Amino acid sequence: MKINKAHFRGCLLGGAAADARAYGIRAEGQDLISDNTQMASFTLDGLVWAADRARRKGVYAYIPCLFYSYQKWYYTQSGNLADKTYSFILGGEILRWENLYARRGEGLTSMTALAGSINNKFGTLQNRVNNSKGCGGVMRSAPIGMYFCKDEKTAFRIGCEAAALTHGHIDAILPAGFFACVISCVLQGMDVRAAAETALLEAKAWTGHENCSALFRKAIALSEGDAEAGAAMRELGRGLTGEEAMSLALYCALRFDGDYEAGVRTAALYDGNKGSIATICGHILGAGLGSGEIPFQWIREMELFELMILGVDRLLHAVYAE
Repeated sequence: MKINKAHFRGCLLGGAAADARAYGIRAEGQDLISDNTQMASFTLDGLVWAADRARRKGVYAYIPCLFYSYQKWYYTQSGNLADKTYSFILGGEILRWENLYARRGEGLTSMTALAGSINNKFGTLQNRVNNSKGCGGVMRSAPIGMYFCKDEKTAFRIGCEAAALTHGHIDAILPAGFFACVISCVLQGMDVRAAAETALLEAKAWTGHENCSALFRKAIALSEGDAEAGAAMRELGRGLTGEEAMSLALYCALRFDGDYEAGVRTAALYDGNKGSIATICGHILGAGLGSGEIPFQWIREMELFELMILGVDRLLHAVYAE
């Protein structure tokens, strides 16, 4: 089992550091993060909020809490509330971190979906908010796997439901559940291959899984071959859609299992959606290896690393309290 501070921090910081590597912008002595890590931070915020609410009221409301945390992110990016009745979110502690207000990526699908989610109504698996296949719901899902590190089935389901808040196509929804499930399994002590196989079994229970499942299996097979990494990755796409980003990241995590830097550098140099691919890969490898295997300089010089450490330690406390 890897349900401890080193591997929880490794998971979140591993993804964030990889994001910063791929984003490639440095300002005032810091490596800047993109909206990938911004939204992962708000996912973590929503889960800690839900856990605290459950302890106080005995009611679990993971998806509503995630929705309102994403509305906080929408506020930081737009300066507006999607609905004036959402003003209660403005008291959130996470909103005190000024760097989160920087615009660091397009995120147009998530922005549009959240802007249109008024009157406390949001996208669900039954009522899809759009037909987007984008990867925005995937790259923010690592904290879900961390929180549900003892229950990979729930990690998969909540990952899917959380993605459906902003993305409606099954090829955007299932990869988010798959990713959360992989993180949960890795933190339980599985290697990346076993975690991926477990997540594939979960995916098969969902209608419309065939495209995602086939691509994930292809990633596993390619990772076991001897083709040059770039050539193998090109067979999986450019990473613009959910299933492509997840399969490319899975390939890198499998091919370089045990070598955080090699996996992240390979993902970050890819000629495609390298930011999301590197972020997902970094979360997986960081969860398995722990924070000690992430270059210290990458963490120390990364924007908002203090916020991430604070948040992930709170999440781990919530897991222990369950």
